[in-house]
Amino acid sequence: MSDVVIERGIAFLGAILVGITAIVQLKNDWAARGLDAGVTKVLLGLMALGCVIALLAAVNVLGVRT
Repeated sequence: MSDVVIERGIAFLGAILVGITAIVQLKNDWAARGLDAGVTKVLLGLMALGCVIALLAAVNVLGVRT
């Protein structure tokens, strides 16, 4: 196995795990009110978006074609 394949596999699994966790936490925190809750919602949404980008990079949609 190549180092690239191992790295992409770890990135793929990590993106799925963190993305699912962020989406579940965002769903659970959706009804909360207040400034702290609003900031938490924004951060969880950005984390889920980052996981989508990392997932696309792991499956070689983004980045250098090898």
